Amino acid sequence: MFAATVRPLFARPLCSARPVQNRAFSASARAFKEFEYIKTETKGRVAILTLNRPKALNALCTPLMTELNAALRTFDADPNIGAMVVTGSEKAFAAGADIKEMSTLNFVDNFKNNFIEDWTGVTKIRKPIVAAVNGFALGGGCELAMMCDIIYAGDRAKFGQPEIKLGIIPGAGGTQRFTQAVGKAKAMHMVLTGDMMTAAEAETAGLVAKVYPAAELLEKAIQNAETIAGYSLPSVLMAKELVDASFEMPLAQGLLFERRLFHSLFATKDQKEGMSAFAAKRKADFTHE
Repeated sequence: MFAATVRPLFARPLCSARPVQNRAFSASARAFKEFEYIKTETKGRVAILTLNRPKALNALCTPLMTELNAALRTFDADPNIGAMVVTGSEKAFAAGADIKEMSTLNFVDNFKNNFIEDWTGVTKIRKPIVAAVNGFALGGGCELAMMCDIIYAGDRAKFGQPEIKLGIIPGAGGTQRFTQAVGKAKAMHMVLTGDMMTAAEAETAGLVAKVYPAAELLEKAIQNAETIAGYSLPSVLMAKELVDASFEMPLAQGLLFERRLFHSLFATKDQKEGMSAFAAKRKADFTHE
């Protein structure tokens, strides 16, 4: 999961180890107080979260992931938000994880503390998360993108799991989610060689949903997130849950689960509104009920 092959990353300063301060959030103002390692903003029903360690090419560390997960949980609970976008800079989404944070760790402490387990809180968010990836998404950066629900990439983005070059292996989904996304042959090659994959290759392999010109990526990702956030929230939540569940259960069980949730949506106001609007040839006004 860690260690980008981008050499400058190894020389960057370690993330602050101090606990993340409790930051108030006003649902009405929809504005966080200042974080140290991420920036947040909203556009309509979309929240945009930007990784903000530019000197370290957005190298991931525990304080950054703590802030990111806290912000995601808050937006997940905000009724005014329907989808989220996680992004970085044009140079790097996240070019790995902070090597200095990990270099002195040992097995016993890692095992007792279950190191990085809490990083994967991204996967527990119910609302859709879009990853907008420009530049490098390597090691932990690639794994963070794969924790999101949809990946859109700039045309100069690079993906990879280069941990093997440091004498370790991916630890936050790089061997598992990568294989689910692109299949055994491609995943095995990427994990065992540490090679990088271009945005075009990632789209062909199924890792990336769409590729856009780098300068247009964030705008396009937000537009797609706005489309998702404009639909009925109960339907969106159920659709996301079903797609995720398809990796965990046999087909017959998955089809039954799908059918039951499909049935349940006929108890919502949004189903009545959506179908009435279609019949009347007007735009649906969903209330997310």
